[in-house]
Amino acid sequence: MASQSADLGGEPALGQPLDPADGIVWDDATLPVEEEEAYRVARAAIGTPTGTYTVLVAQSLESVDESTAAVLPLLAIGYPILVLVVAVSTYWLVGRSLQPVEAIRAKVAAIGGRQLTERVPVPAAQDEIGRLAVTMNGMLGRLEAAQLSQRRFVADASHELRSPIATIKAMGETVVAHPDGALSGTAAEAFVEEATRMERLVNGLLLLARADERGLAREQHDVDLDDLLAAERDRIRSTTALTVEARIEAVRVSGSSPQLAQAVRNLVDNAVRHAREVVALSVRAEDGIAVIEVRDDGPGIPAADRERVFDRFVRLDESRARDEGGTGLGLAIVKEIVLAHGGKVEVVDSGTGAALRVTLPRQCEA
Repeated sequence: MASQSADLGGEPALGQPLDPADGIVWDDATLPVEEEEAYRVARAAIGTPTGTYTVLVAQSLESVDESTAAVLPLLAIGYPILVLVVAVSTYWLVGRSLQPVEAIRAKVAAIGGRQLTERVPVPAAQDEIGRLAVTMNGMLGRLEAAQLSQRRFVADASHELRSPIATIKAMGETVVAHPDGALSGTAAEAFVEEATRMERLVNGLLLLARADERGLAREQHDVDLDDLLAAERDRIRSTTALTVEARIEAVRVSGSSPQLAQAVRNLVDNAVRHAREVVALSVRAEDGIAVIEVRDDGPGIPAADRERVFDRFVRLDESRARDEGGTGLGLAIVKEIVLAHGGKVEVVDSGTGAALRVTLPRQCEA
C-alpha cells in the first residue's frame, strides 16, 4: 500500500492489484468511512518508473440513494394517477373521434327497406370517416335505384300479364257457360294468340331474372351468324308482305347459338313491327369483330330515347306495340345476351327509320 486516505487507516486493501491493460474497473463497495456507506469505486492501474500502482477512487452513493428514496414514493403515487389521466384522455379523444362513425352506424341501422331515400350524415372533415360516409351514401343510392327498378319491373310485368290473363279467363268462362258449344275460329285464334303472348312474356321475364341473378350462362360453340340472318330473312319473306333487303357474309363467332338466335329474332321482330315497307338485314366481319345491322323504314327512334329503348318494358309507341304483340322486353333481352357475349348493341344514325347495330367479338371470352 503506497498511500491511502486517513479514514481508511488499518483497513485492508479495497481491491486486488490490476494490470495496466485492464483499463478502468468499476465496482460497488461499502467503505468504513464515518458510517458504512455504499460507494461507487473506480480502479485503474498506472505504470510509474518505480513500478505499477493500482489507484482507487470512490464516490459516495448517498445522494443517489436519497434521490431514489424521495422519487420512489412520488412515482408510487403519481404513476397510477398518470396512467388514469392518460386512459381517461385516450378514451375521451377516441370516443370523440368515433362519434361520426357511431352516427353513421346508428343512421344505417335505422334505415329500413322502405327508407332508402335517406342518407347518412357526412362529417365536415375530409378524412377517412368523411369518405366512408360518402361511400355509404353512394351504396344507399344504388340500393334505392335497384329497389325502384325492381318495383317498376314487377309493376310492368303485372300490367303486361293482366291483358292475356283476362282474355284467357273470358274464353274459359265462355266455355264453362256453354260446354256444348265450341269456340269460334276467331275466338280460338285469339285464345292461342294471348296464350302465346303470355308464354313469350313469361319466358322473357325468366331470362332477365336469370341475367340479374348470376348472368346468362352460355356454351362456347361456333355460331354462324350468316345462317341466323338467312333464317330470319326467309321467315319474314314467308310470313309478311314486307320487302327484305339482305347483305349477308359468312361470319362465325363463339357463343351460345340459342341465345344469339333469340337476339337476332328479337331485333328482326322489332324491325318488322315498325317497318312500313322495307326491312334490311346485314352481317359482316370487320376488324376482328362481327357486325349485325337491322334497319327498317318506320318512324325511327328519337335521339333522346336511344339509350332508354333498351330498358325493360319501354315502348316508344305504347298502344301500337301492345296491339302488335310486343312485350317491351325484346330489346332488353337483346342487350343482356349481347353483353353476355362481350358485345355491344346500339341505335345508330339512319337516313330513315331505325337502325340497330350489334357488334360481337369473333372469339368471345369464356
